[in-house]
Amino acid sequence: MEQAIQTEIYKIQKPEQWASDIDDAQLIDYIKESEFSQKQADEGRDYCYFLDKIYYTTDNENSEYACLAYTLNEPSNLERASVVDVVLEENETYVIHRISVLRDGVLVDKIADTKIKILDSENQSGGGVLSSNKKINLTIKDLRLYDILIMEDSRIKIFTERDFLRKEFSKYVWVGPDSYWAYGKYKFTFKNDREKTIAYKKTFFRDQDGNVLEPEINYLKKGEQFVIEENNYINFVDSNREVSPFIDFATEGNWKEFSNYISPIYEDIFTKSSLTEFAPKLIEKLDAISDKDEQLQFAIEYVQNHINYIYNADEMNGHKPQEPAVTYENKQGDCKAKSVLLKVVLDYLGIDSSIVLVNFNTDFYMKYYLPSLLTFNHVIVKINYKGESYFIDATTRDEFGLIENRGFIYFMHYLEVTPNLELQIKPPHLFSYYAVDEKSALFVENNIGKLKLTTIYKGNRANNMRKYFKNTNKREIIDSWNNFFFYTLNYNNDRNGTDLRNIFKDAVIEIVSDDKKSNEFKIEYKSTIENPYFTDAKNNRFLMYFDRNIVKNTARDFIHKDITFWHNFDNERYEISLFTDQKIDVTEKFTIQESTIKNPYFDFVSRKKISKNGGIISVDYKPLVNLEIPEKDFEDFRTAHHEVADSNFGIGVDIIEDGFLNKLKFNFKKHFN
Repeated sequence: MEQAIQTEIYKIQKPEQWASDIDDAQLIDYIKESEFSQKQADEGRDYCYFLDKIYYTTDNENSEYACLAYTLNEPSNLERASVVDVVLEENETYVIHRISVLRDGVLVDKIADTKIKILDSENQSGGGVLSSNKKINLTIKDLRLYDILIMEDSRIKIFTERDFLRKEFSKYVWVGPDSYWAYGKYKFTFKNDREKTIAYKKTFFRDQDGNVLEPEINYLKKGEQFVIEENNYINFVDSNREVSPFIDFATEGNWKEFSNYISPIYEDIFTKSSLTEFAPKLIEKLDAISDKDEQLQFAIEYVQNHINYIYNADEMNGHKPQEPAVTYENKQGDCKAKSVLLKVVLDYLGIDSSIVLVNFNTDFYMKYYLPSLLTFNHVIVKINYKGESYFIDATTRDEFGLIENRGFIYFMHYLEVTPNLELQIKPPHLFSYYAVDEKSALFVENNIGKLKLTTIYKGNRANNMRKYFKNTNKREIIDSWNNFFFYTLNYNNDRNGTDLRNIFKDAVIEIVSDDKKSNEFKIEYKSTIENPYFTDAKNNRFLMYFDRNIVKNTARDFIHKDITFWHNFDNERYEISLFTDQKIDVTEKFTIQESTIKNPYFDFVSRKKISKNGGIISVDYKPLVNLEIPEKDFEDFRTAHHEVADSNFGIGVDIIEDGFLNKLKFNFKKHFN
């Protein structure tokens, strides 16, 4: 067997005392065919004869053990089994106990045929993200179809001094196994060997009819264990519509206790930090700004853009915040360091702020989890200014604007690092501005269309669009807008397959203005279109402009039994003008149709002005955001969005062709349609 030099990253030895002790005879006994296993083979699925998983936690280590045996009847599974990657945290050891195959009833040791490499994990190495993780790469030679592969291994994480949170608290989430696999025997064991009691909460378990059961909370004292054991088991969760059952294990406690634990750690950092001592040059720049709003903008953008974001996943929950003097001197730090520095600057300016713990990835599940500081994976800053609360992510780059114009962060749950606080809920939000304010016009004369679009982006949209224009090739940008108009003007239904650059002649797009204080980014697009009318199969001509961005298909198509719809749309306003030198049908339904939709979660109003040669539609959309739509309200919410999609997201005009027969046809249509 080939071994790398850094043998301390992995070992080959027997399992620890807390793990299972399975000898070869027991292994062979566990691997038996049955009616259940045969059924899986008949269906062309691979099969796991047994899976034995153990999670073991003490005040000094977190470790996991697994032993499993599964078939290699599918070529794709054989390929995956031949090369295995194991990513390890800092100071974590991978221990190999057994790599074997059962081939024709004979147990064959494959450790000698296994090549082991130690690599730096590159999963999170870009954009200022650093990781000291190591990756163990196992390549197992001479695996064959219809082998039964047996893997037995452990991961042992010994805590260092900076793992103080994980020494003090435990958190582990068990999730129901992959629904692809069928298990002859499935066993999971959680062993608590900590001094403190661990609570566990069973959530999204179901009865025989598939109904979700009420969550169940129990406790494990030191030396106690929790076991799930199933025979002939398949996890039948419909992952597209259901949340898989999970069990949250966490050191017993409540949010007030945890806020009281973490607050002094941060307060100790603040009391030692004097901006006047470690950042006199920064103070000079701040003092030179007389306007308080602009001081605040400068402070935020200084920390965001001049302090490099270095994120080490191992350390997020593992060590105390870096002192702001060090962050300022080195011009780098993780989210905790950057947030603490920003708060120290705001304290100097006399602006009220606090450190906030969040986890955007698992925000939905926060209401189901047990209280735990280890639930959070990110730190941001809450700023109270002029009667409003704002949340600022100090790790974000290239954001601009006075605080009321900056990007909005969508999330619900957070823990403010202040004594005696419960988990907080960020309230629903109504924007005071339009994130998209757009005017588009198509004027047609002598069968030539002049198309012009002017858009003002604000807030998150301005930040994102500014980055897009900065980082994207100009020709690619124009093609993107051409593609948008190809569908918006319905050309996909009468000239599909045509090169867009031959349809939208001389297309140009320019940045008109970029106001970094109001955070407004304005662009203008222009093009010329020969034969701008959409022509149907009967040679009827139309001008059509239906902007599908107005239709929120994520709301219309949302289907999930367990997860509620997260409402995070922007305020938008549109004015669309279509005019031609031809006469139009001023009575056509889709030309004159207007709408007023007042749902508790959004208002949508469309109004039109129609003349003999065209029309203008104004669309105003204002949602209440940063909230989950309750299940009882969702169908009405969906129906309201269907109404928007019922031709209320644009305008179309029918051309009345010259000539007696054409006018006769029009009159017939008018009276009998």
